[in-house]
Amino acid sequence: MAANTQDRKNFSRYCGYHQNWEGEPLRDLAETDSGTLSGELLRRYWHPVHIASEIGARPKLIKVLGEELVLFKDQSGAYGLVHKKCPHRRASLEYGRCEAHGIRCCYHGWVFDIDGTILEIPGEPDGSPHVQHAQEQIRLGAYPVKEFKGLLFAYLGPFEHQPPFPIYDSYGISEMVMTPYAVPFNCNWIQVLDAIVDPVHTAFLHQSQFSDGFGKLGEIEFYQRDKIRFLGTASRRIGDNIWVRVNELILPNFTQAGSAFACDGTASRYFGRSAFTRWVVPLDDQHCIAYAWGNFGERGDPDEYNTVEGMQKIEQGEILGRSYEERQRHPGDVEAVEGMGLISDHEREYLVPGDRGVTLYRRQMQQLARNLQKGQPPPQPTDLASSVIPTYGSDTVLYRPLQSVTDDHGLLRDTGTKVMDILFDSDNDPAPKRDERIINKLKKLG
Repeated sequence: MAANTQDRKNFSRYCGYHQNWEGEPLRDLAETDSGTLSGELLRRYWHPVHIASEIGARPKLIKVLGEELVLFKDQSGAYGLVHKKCPHRRASLEYGRCEAHGIRCCYHGWVFDIDGTILEIPGEPDGSPHVQHAQEQIRLGAYPVKEFKGLLFAYLGPFEHQPPFPIYDSYGISEMVMTPYAVPFNCNWIQVLDAIVDPVHTAFLHQSQFSDGFGKLGEIEFYQRDKIRFLGTASRRIGDNIWVRVNELILPNFTQAGSAFACDGTASRYFGRSAFTRWVVPLDDQHCIAYAWGNFGERGDPDEYNTVEGMQKIEQGEILGRSYEERQRHPGDVEAVEGMGLISDHEREYLVPGDRGVTLYRRQMQQLARNLQKGQPPPQPTDLASSVIPTYGSDTVLYRPLQSVTDDHGLLRDTGTKVMDILFDSDNDPAPKRDERIINKLKKLG
């Protein structure tokens, strides 16, 4: 009996033998193939699937949401996204030829329009009833594609439920240069998406990469607005200033934050906007890509970071392709999230109050997926506004010195709350006037 008691006393020390840390992922979020809960939910939204300038004269095989698809631009300049295999004899259209309209299969020459309609079946007699029947009854699987500011977006859901394409206010910021980029991650998409509503991680992972100010935890707050908007804010003391940084997520995978390199909290800044406008897109359950625009200008990040390496640093703190030793010495987001494994065992996570943003959005995603399974269409970003959708990802730095009679924690919390109230109260203003109104109010606050 005494030995058993001693074993229990010592269980918390050197307990590796007694612990099995293998667990299950949150499958209703992590799995994105057709027919899965999350996969069906994601298929009801527009997603970027490629950088437009990287599609040339030949088709390209890609993978999105577990589907192998062929992306192409025909000679008229129209983009198509179609199933990989030709419905005739199942040859791969990645070896097809882009025609004046549509794509021609390399095997027997069938031609398909961007919407999957059969345009031509060579090798059969003119007027053949078989050709007529095929053209009337058979379609190549195809999805709508939209080019916007150098990114190609696709909708992979039921065509009859296609939502409007959302336009966010950050698309129209004056004198902002928006450059498309893509950063791949060899892990499940949820591991990458989590970080946007996790302000705590920046203080430890990114302090040496962006600025000393990132290393201050400050006061953390989380917000859920409407059914699909989630925010994490960090209000930090930097000398006589308070720096309020706002990260945002609009479900299912649209993300923005403050700047990466333009702001360090030492100089006044009023509603400086996001370093990136970004989506985390699942390729399959073990790989994803962050498709984004890097945003450069007075209210974005400095122009010198408008390079491939600069945008990699904006995205994850470090450049890609470093040696293993360099990655161990200076890990970025890639190392942090890929180190969890191809699919994290979420079941074994031990979540704390600082993870509330992650808990809130995951729970809502799961609920929306279950609602869709019951026949309830998911809310869309375009439900948030009658025209341009307001967003919040930003940096604000206000002069608010600590007074001897003031509790700084309270001052930080109060400042963060007032900044967010100003942002929220301006939601109904048209995009340019909204920014002007927010900036003027913030200047009075500071």
